[in-house]
Formats: sequence, structure tokens, C-alpha cells
Amino acid sequence: MPVMRSVFYVPGNNESFIKKAPTLPADIITLDLEDSVPPAEKAKAREMVRENLKFAGSGGSAVYVRVNNWETLMTNDDLEAVVHEGLSGICLAKCGHPDDVRRLDWKLEELERRRGLPVGSIAVQLLCETAKGVINAYPSAIASKRVNSLIFGAVDYTKDMRVKLTSEGVEQFYARSHVAVAARAAGCIAIDCPFVAFQDVEAFEKSTREGRQMGYEGRMLIHPNQIEPANRIYAPSPEDIEWAQGVVKVFEEEGIAKGAAAVSYKGKMVDTPVYENARTILKTVEEINAFEQKRKKNG
Repeated sequence: MPVMRSVFYVPGNNESFIKKAPTLPADIITLDLEDSVPPAEKAKAREMVRENLKFAGSGGSAVYVRVNNWETLMTNDDLEAVVHEGLSGICLAKCGHPDDVRRLDWKLEELERRRGLPVGSIAVQLLCETAKGVINAYPSAIASKRVNSLIFGAVDYTKDMRVKLTSEGVEQFYARSHVAVAARAAGCIAIDCPFVAFQDVEAFEKSTREGRQMGYEGRMLIHPNQIEPANRIYAPSPEDIEWAQGVVKVFEEEGIAKGAAAVSYKGKMVDTPVYENARTILKTVEEINAFEQKRKKNG
């Protein structure tokens, strides 16, 4: 699976922000054509994004572009402008139905064929940020093989639900949990909602750890100061790695090799699900290390 601990958003019409993109240690740089770009600036943003796809990723980050949802009648123009070499994925804003995904899949294949890009090379990320989008998160996620991740969008979700957005997030709990479960059921990565109180680092870290326990493996970020803690929290800790290595070793040597279904490790029972969880942790470490090596090489 791709590494998506930190998904940092950059307004597509802001030249100074785009110039800083290669210096940011985010796993994904998302050049935005949606909410952070006013209507009068959409055409300019499309041009700037197209011209800077490779540049934005020159520091080693994958580059995605968030496009406007189909109901705006701007999606087609967005895609025509940005599907070029250097683009890793498209984030579809306000995805509400599997048909939105199928339509996007068809358009991406058309553009890939027209522009000589490998068919299927552009991934899809879905923003589930309305009541309809949350309810349809799973069927939307499996509507195309391109979909690799779901983002829960709390700001638009709370607006749609006619409730106040809070840092405590009680009003988000059901939807936040639902999107995480839907992503896992579809074999996708769950990416947590942005934390708008970006100056409150302690609250951000607390919220991110809570989301991690829900099954989120990355976060949509709106401030550079959020990148380091997101990368740290979504990576296995040294303690987790040591535990996983010990579990794998003892289960393989005392369990699998001797035909036992369960063994003991540090006073706790280890059976197959625990062993598989430990292997997942070590696999995650391998993926992150490989990504970091690639980033250093490209940067």
C-alpha cells in the first residue's frame, strides 16, 4: 500500500506556497483546485497546477490534485488540465455516490490513452464529506480499482449535518468511524479529517492518536507544523516494532515450527491474529523505510 501518513494541501493558485512544496516532508502534496481556490481563480489555478506537477514532487512526495465535484460542472475542465506526467492521483471532492467514481475512472482512462500514460496509473482518492458521501463510502470505494484511499472531511460534513464543528469531535464520531471501517473493508487507506485548530499542537496530536486507534493511517493537513507529528504518530513506534519482532520470532519458532496454535510472549497469549498483526506492523515499517529512501534519492 502507498505511504500516506501526511497529506498536505496547497492552494493551486498560490505561487509562493507551490514553490515551497518540494521542501515539505509530506508523503503526499495535494495541489488544490477546490475550496482553497476562489471561482475567479480556477482557470489560473489549473494552469499553475499543470505547470508544477513535476516540480511539486521534486522533493520526493507523491503529487495529487483535488478536483471539484461533478455537480459543479468544473470537474471535466480540471481533469483535462492536470492529467499529465508527474500526477500520481486525483482526489475527488464531495464524492457522494459510486457513479461519481465510475465516471471519474472512465475520464481518467480516456485521458491516459490520449496522452500516452499507462492506463490505470492515476490513482483515485475519495473525499467523503457529506452525509450521502459517508453512507456511500464503501460502495464508492469499490466502484473502481483505482481507489486507494478515503478521506473523511469533517468541515463539510458538519455543515451538511447542520451542527457545529468542534475540536473534541463528538459530532463527527459516527461518520469518522464509518469512513475508517469502509476504507478497511474496501482494502483502502483511511485518511483522517483536517484539524483546523492548527496552532493547538497538543490537541492535534491527541486527536490524531484517537483517529489512529479508529484505523486511520494518515491525515489531511492544512499547516506545515502538522507534518512531523503526523509522520511520527502514523509510523509504528520503536516499542511497537520491538514487540512485533518478538511476537513474530516466538510464534514462528515455538508455534508454527512445533505445530502449536498459540504461544506465550511476555505473559500474554499470542495466536494467529496477534501474529498477523505483528507482521502488518513490520510490513508497514518496511514500506515507510522504502518510501523515505526513495524520497532522499529523489530529493
